[in-house]
Amino acid sequence: MLPKNRQPTHPGEIIRHEYLEELNMTQQQLADTIGITRVRINEIISGKRSITPDTAFRLAKFFNTTPEFWIGLQTNFDM
Repeated sequence: MLPKNRQPTHPGEIIRHEYLEELNMTQQQLADTIGITRVRINEIISGKRSITPDTAFRLAKFFNTTPEFWIGLQTNFDM
């Protein structure tokens, strides 16, 4: 069971550890595939940028998830 007082995980960490590393994919490859800049992906992964609805839709389409999944992760982190 997870501790109740721990800070939620930033969506960028999920992208890095659960998706990019698992797929052996670079940030540049992801950026090119979903049509955004590598800088934008890097800032999300570094925790310097939030997941926007636009990014959520792009990630959902590519990773076969839902936009709500990504927005939910971001909302949990922000709260």
